[in-house]
Amino acid sequence: MGALMRAHDWLATPLGAPATWPQSLRTVVRILLSSRYQMWMGWGNALSFFYNDAYRPTLGVKHTWALGASAREVWKEIWSDIGPRIERVLKSGEATWDEGLLLFLERSGYPEETYHTFSYSPLSDDQGAIVGMLCVVTEETDRVIGERRLSSLSELASQIAGKNTSAGVLAAAEDSLSANLKDLPFTLIYQFDSDGVARLTCATGVEPGHPIAPTAIAGGVDGAPWPAGELLAHPSVLTIDLLGRHFEQLPGGAWSKPPREAVVAPMARQGQYGPAGFLVAGINPYRRLDESYTGFINLVASQIGAGLARKSAGALRP
Repeated sequence: MGALMRAHDWLATPLGAPATWPQSLRTVVRILLSSRYQMWMGWGNALSFFYNDAYRPTLGVKHTWALGASAREVWKEIWSDIGPRIERVLKSGEATWDEGLLLFLERSGYPEETYHTFSYSPLSDDQGAIVGMLCVVTEETDRVIGERRLSSLSELASQIAGKNTSAGVLAAAEDSLSANLKDLPFTLIYQFDSDGVARLTCATGVEPGHPIAPTAIAGGVDGAPWPAGELLAHPSVLTIDLLGRHFEQLPGGAWSKPPREAVVAPMARQGQYGPAGFLVAGINPYRRLDESYTGFINLVASQIGAGLARKSAGALRP
């Protein structure tokens, strides 16, 4: 970032040439650039934006143009959240503190669920007047979401443990999955009967009979929302594009907009190749479906499948 700052055309910004900057600005910029902690700052009426190398991952695709721009433009999608905090710092001279604040950043080409612990502190010019603010921040997105998913898995395992009927296992799954509508806006559990028909046995976030939640899916039937026949013949994890299927009124779970994708994960049948059924999980529209997200859904499917499999092995009563 030091090299980028030296090459930047500061004459095109309200700050002008660096040689004309007040000593107070030069000092805080030096502190910011030399720190390995995530920092950004806004200076002057325009809140001209500075940041260091540690902050670049949080900035994402905005890194290509953010330096020297107005902080109001850089973070316009969250300005209703952070703008009042910044104005309070500039007017009162008192620092702020937020822990694990949810912010929807558009740093990856879409609004993204992120969490941040940060402080805004006032910055003064050479005459002591408050003319800017410094943000020292720790992004906690991975921790918050990781702990949330781990809690879901732990709760699911705890709820299923000791259930001695398939109905009990499914009720436990419904209770547990309904508690995490952020990572799982909707879920469907289908089980195959002896004729290869997938029967809906559990649903969260959506009512059975909804266009995405038919109560039965026969293999090979055209127009079915989920590829039951394909899964029965070739069990594998599938990603389904919901936008391409033009479903109406998709459930959003904890969010104000519906999922764009769903994952279909087979549930193994003990001692056999074909699956006993499958889990359908809607994907958080504010998170990217990456390896860790897919892994989480696979673990959910595995836990439910293992609980149901105990019945066929004789550990559960009919």
